[in-house]
Amino acid sequence: MSASPSHPSSHSAPPRLGDFTTDKRVLAMMLMAAVAGGMGVAAAWVLLRLITLCTNVAYYGRFTLEPLPIAGTPYGAWSVLVPVAGCIVIGLMARYGSEKIRGHGIPEAMEAILIGKSRIQPKVALLKPLSSAVSIGTGGPFGAEGPIIMTGGALGSLLAQAFHVTAAERKTLLVAGAAAGMTAVFGTPIAAVLLAVELLLFEWKPRSFLPVATAAAVAGASRTLLLDAGPLFPYAGHAVLTAPHFLSWACIGLMAGIGSGVLTAMVYGAEDVFQKLPLHWMWWPAIGGLAIGIGGLIEPAALGVGYDNIRHLLDGTLTSHAVLLLLAVKAVIWAIALGSGTSGGVLAPLLIFGGALGALATGFMPHAETGLWAALGMAAMMGGTMRAPLTATLFCVELTGNSSLLLPVLTASTVAYGVTVLLLKRSILTEKIARRGHHVVREYHVDPLELVRVQAIMRQDVMTLPGDMTMGQALAFFESDAHRHTAYPVVDPAGRVRSVVTQADILAWTSDTAPVEQPLGEVLADRAPMLGYPDETAGALADRMAATGVGRVPIVDRRDGRLVGIVSRADLMQVRARRREEESVRERYLLRARPAAQADAASLAPSKAASAFRD
Repeated sequence: MSASPSHPSSHSAPPRLGDFTTDKRVLAMMLMAAVAGGMGVAAAWVLLRLITLCTNVAYYGRFTLEPLPIAGTPYGAWSVLVPVAGCIVIGLMARYGSEKIRGHGIPEAMEAILIGKSRIQPKVALLKPLSSAVSIGTGGPFGAEGPIIMTGGALGSLLAQAFHVTAAERKTLLVAGAAAGMTAVFGTPIAAVLLAVELLLFEWKPRSFLPVATAAAVAGASRTLLLDAGPLFPYAGHAVLTAPHFLSWACIGLMAGIGSGVLTAMVYGAEDVFQKLPLHWMWWPAIGGLAIGIGGLIEPAALGVGYDNIRHLLDGTLTSHAVLLLLAVKAVIWAIALGSGTSGGVLAPLLIFGGALGALATGFMPHAETGLWAALGMAAMMGGTMRAPLTATLFCVELTGNSSLLLPVLTASTVAYGVTVLLLKRSILTEKIARRGHHVVREYHVDPLELVRVQAIMRQDVMTLPGDMTMGQALAFFESDAHRHTAYPVVDPAGRVRSVVTQADILAWTSDTAPVEQPLGEVLADRAPMLGYPDETAGALADRMAATGVGRVPIVDRRDGRLVGIVSRADLMQVRARRREEESVRERYLLRARPAAQADAASLAPSKAASAFRD
C-alpha cells in the first residue's frame, strides 16, 4: 500500500487488502526472467563443453570435445599431478581474479543475496565457470550444478544491473538465472523452482515465484535444443508398498541424515586444518589437488563429475566392494578438496554418496531392486545435507522420470531432513556463510503485523494538547509531572489532528527566544503530521514509521479526520510479543483441573510480555 497523505485535511481511500501484494510489475520481471532462462541454458552448455575440453587436454593432451574417460589416461601414475596443476591454476585465479570463485557456488549465491544486494561482479560470471571447468576437468570430484547455479545467478544479476530495478527484483533475477542453470544441467525445472524457494529466495511471494518459474520453464523447454532431452538418469523400477518397506524407507532416511552430518563435519574439519597451515590460501587447493590425484590412483571412478557412477548405482551393476571403495575414496577426496577452497559443486557428489549408502544397505532391506534403495539414498542425502526435502523429492522423480518413487522418496527425504535439523545447527551450505560472520535463518512465516489491523492495537485513551495552547503553556506541561510521552497530537476543537508536538520541539524552543504567547496551532501550522488509519494493517503503518523515524502516530477516522487512537512502537512490539507467546506458552484446555470460569478469566488477562511494552 502506498503511504497515506500526511496532511490532516486530505484522507486516502481505504486500502485494498488481499492475499498478496504483487502488482503488474511482475509481468516485466517475468519477461526479464525468460531472458535469464535462456542465458542460463547457454551458460550450462558452455560449462559442460569446457569441462569435457579440460578433461581431454589435461588427461590426453588432445584439444577435442569428444567425451573421453579419465580412467583411460596414458599418463599412468603421473596422472596424480594433473589435479595438482589444475588446483594451482584455480588458486591463482582466486588470488588475482576473484576470491568469490572459491567454494561450491550455492553459499556464494546465498551470500550475494543476503548481504550484497544481489549484485555479482562481471568477472565472477566469467571466472566461476572457467575455474570450475578446470577443477572438474582435471579430476575434481565435484558436480557442475553448483558452479552453473552461481554462473546462472551471476548472469541474472548482471541482467538486472543493466536496468532500474529494486534490490528485491535484482534478487529475483539472480535466483531465476540460478534456477535456469540447474534446469539446464539436470532437466529438472520443478526441482529448480523448489530449490529457489527452499534455499535462495528467502521468501514465498508471487513477485519472485512467477519470474523464477518462468525462467525454469524457458530453460526446460530450450535445453532440448542444446542438450539431451529426457531424464538424465532414467530408472524404471517400482516401489513395493508394504509396512516393512515403509519402515525401510525411513531407515534409509535415518542413515542418510547421519551420513549428512558426517560429510558436513568432514568438509569443515578439513577446512579447519587448512586454516592452520602456514601457507597463503592460494596454495591450499594444490594440497587438495594432491589428495585428489592420490585418490584417483586408488579408484579412478571417484574423479570427475561421476554421472556414470550414478547410472551404475541405479542399474545395480556395481559390486558391494566397488560401491564401498567408491564411497570411501570419493568422500575423502571431496571433503579435502572442498575444504581447501577449490571450485566445484556438491549436488552430484551427494547423489553418489547417498546412492552408495542405499546400495550398501540393500542386503539388510526387504526385497526390492538395488536401484530403488540407491534412488532413495540419493534423494535422502540431498534433502538432509542441503536441508531441502521437497527439492530432493521432486529432483529424484524428475531425474529418473519415475513418478512411482514419489512416496518412498518423500518419506526418506523427510526423515533425513528431520535428523539433520535436530542434530546440526546449520547445513553444509549455511555453515560456510556463518563462518564468514553472517547468521542465516531458514524458517519462513507470515509477518504478524500483516495479519493485524491498526484498530486492534491502537490505544484509544489518547492524551492530546489543544491547538490554542500557547508555547509557554506547552513548555510548562512538558516540565510537569503530567508529561509521560515523547510526543502528543495537537487537535482543534472538533478533535481533528493538526500537528504533533515532541520533546525535540520543546528542547528547541527552550534554547531559542520563542514567542511563548503564540498558540501551538500557529507555530506548527506548516508541519503536516504523519497519520494512520484504523483499517490499514499494522505492517503498513510500521513501514511508514520505520521510513520516517516517527515513534508515535495519531490514528484518525478516514471520513472526518477525527482522532480515534494512537499507535507507538511499543504497541507494534506487542504483536510480536503475542506471537512469541503463542509459540512458547503450553496450555491444556481439555481435562483441565481449574474451574472453567477461572480459566476463562486467565485467558482474557493480558500477558506479562505484552504488558511490558506499554509506555
